[in-house]
Amino acid sequence: HREADLRLDIEEDAKDYAIIPGDVEGSEFIQRIVSDDPDLLMPPPESGKRLTEQQIEVLKQWVAQGAPYESYWAYVPPQPQVVPPLDSAWPRDAIDHFVLEKLNAKQLEPSPDADRRTLIRRVTFDLTGLPPSPEEVAAFVNDPSRDAYTKLVDRLLASPAFGERMAIYWLDLVRYADTVGYHGDQDQNIAPYRDYVIDAMNDDMPLDQFTREQLAGDLLPDPTESQLVATGYNRLLQTSHEGGVQPKEYLAIYSADRIRNLSAVWMGATVGCAQCHDHKYDPYTIDDFYSLVAFFADVDEQQHFKVGTNSLPTKRPPEIPVLSRWQRQQLDEIESRITEWNELLASSDIAGELEGAKKAIAALESQREALRQQERLTMVTQAIEPREIRVLPRGNWLDDSGPVVGPAVPDFLGEIATDGRRANRLDLANWLVDPESGAGGLTARVHVNRLWYLMMGRGLSTSLADFGGQGEPPSHPELLDQLAVDFIRGGWSNKRMIRRLVLSRTYRQSSDTSPARLADDRFNRWYARQSRYRLPAEMVRDQSLAVSGLLVKWVGGSSARPHQPAGYFRHLNFPKRVYVPDRGASLYRRGVYVHWQRQFLHPMFKAMDAPSREECTAQRPRSNTPLEALVLLNDPSMIDAAIAFAAQMIRAPGGGDSDALASGFERALSRQPDSIERAALERLLAEERRIYSQNPENAQALIDVADKNIDLGEADVVELAAWTSVARAILNLYETVSRQ
Repeated sequence: HREADLRLDIEEDAKDYAIIPGDVEGSEFIQRIVSDDPDLLMPPPESGKRLTEQQIEVLKQWVAQGAPYESYWAYVPPQPQVVPPLDSAWPRDAIDHFVLEKLNAKQLEPSPDADRRTLIRRVTFDLTGLPPSPEEVAAFVNDPSRDAYTKLVDRLLASPAFGERMAIYWLDLVRYADTVGYHGDQDQNIAPYRDYVIDAMNDDMPLDQFTREQLAGDLLPDPTESQLVATGYNRLLQTSHEGGVQPKEYLAIYSADRIRNLSAVWMGATVGCAQCHDHKYDPYTIDDFYSLVAFFADVDEQQHFKVGTNSLPTKRPPEIPVLSRWQRQQLDEIESRITEWNELLASSDIAGELEGAKKAIAALESQREALRQQERLTMVTQAIEPREIRVLPRGNWLDDSGPVVGPAVPDFLGEIATDGRRANRLDLANWLVDPESGAGGLTARVHVNRLWYLMMGRGLSTSLADFGGQGEPPSHPELLDQLAVDFIRGGWSNKRMIRRLVLSRTYRQSSDTSPARLADDRFNRWYARQSRYRLPAEMVRDQSLAVSGLLVKWVGGSSARPHQPAGYFRHLNFPKRVYVPDRGASLYRRGVYVHWQRQFLHPMFKAMDAPSREECTAQRPRSNTPLEALVLLNDPSMIDAAIAFAAQMIRAPGGGDSDALASGFERALSRQPDSIERAALERLLAEERRIYSQNPENAQALIDVADKNIDLGEADVVELAAWTSVARAILNLYETVSRQ
């Protein structure tokens, strides 16, 4: 609470009331921090905070030098930077020059390059979310060409799996889920939006276009079906269909949700903190908050108050029926062929040709109808007459005394020129990606910081969702600016920027370290090594399915429902529901397609730190708990994977235990086991054979758990059960589920 509304982070206020530039003794600011009077001392003693002598001395020097203020780094557009000239052969990219300059200043040395097996495993996980196959590893390790790594990176960027991997992170940011979240947490129709994101990532859709289509695809000239699907972004917030819902209250809740997400995703800001009052730490005002709300006043978000039900899925109009991308392409081909046959009908008078044309047209129309039957509903945005938006004093939705506001961006960031007309969502989207007269440079800086995080394990600023006063300034500000400028000049291309990052020498470093090096930079702030950490939840599941041969690589489609513990949904009401898993191949689709139940997230994902997606998540936590080991051993999908993996090892060429173990290690870890590992697994195999031989009914019970569609070959049940124990041990290794 500010007694006199004094803000020391605002230069005019500080120098009007508390600081006399150059006069240390006469500045109330200094006298308060050195006072012996507890009633005057700042910070107040009761706060439990105090400045050190060193901090006080720094502040005195600052006032003596005239108390110069600089604009906050995050609100200054990024500028081109001079690459540090270094007399070193280590750098391969300007990135490495910036990193090495900082390492030299900190008296640190970069780590050696990772070996080829580690490198292909790392970059394959980072770019596709999947492990490399033994054949891919062998091909890269044995490729003598100088551009072997470049060719590998280009192949991975062109893989359909790239879009699936990148979509996971974007869906975290925009809090995508298959359910509404509040109250009954009913299913909603939104899966085509997820597929749109995957397609956009694979097509390398520029971020500026990606932004326009999601925020305002419906306002584009003659929007395509894909652009309408993209506007599902505006509908991803949590909603309620409870009978006692007060529409006015929930419209205020929805507005706050939208602005929290918009500002976090594109601005790296916490504008949501200004819902009830001016922001405590950043220049955003309560007027700024409601002016941003006004951009979305035309989003039709009231129909569900009248038609929303407890059905599964619930009704959340406006919704449109759509086909997947490949289905739309197939439909276009059918329509083209029908047109060709109709032209033949119109131009021919030969009876045989006419009859053949009619049959062909009938067959094609039947195909078209069958394809249309596969349409899925998805929520979209349809603009309506904008509702009135008022500033709500202290966020109170019952208080209509606040002024009416129109769409506008935060005052300190400029304005949107519209020639007098009301600004709309498309204007906002354009402003967010306009580097000349909008916030495009700031948006680019936020985005490339996240791409750096995905490829290096931590952001140049670790505050991935908060570039404000409570965030952490970047460790390498010049590098971050250089990357942001290059990202814009490169056409806002994710693939181009990621390619640059992973080709750098900084990326290729080994993650191995020593106690001494760890003590010098425990959190790898200066990037003297690569990062090592457990894979995200979806990748843990995907790599186990891939190793076992079970992974199904369909791109797009309805959400998948893998097995989960019985009764997990027993507390879900409105309506009561029983979870019914899919059958067959759908059980083993990638994690990005798994049904995302906000209130009851799949327990495997929950244990592995996946978010509920009620809010924007820019950085998942990385925990290490016993629950994770239990999940890796006992989750139904993991048991299926272990049994299938065991069958793969039994069928390995050579036929001996040693060959089978080597084959399993190569599939799971991209390397051969050492003597200690081999001996430990041989002991485990022998012991499990002995136990299951004495209790064959237990072996049969274990194998009976496996899905009936898994190809188990003709292995003896006892042998398969014993090898399943070995498979479970390998799949549970930290190295198996980590990126190094």
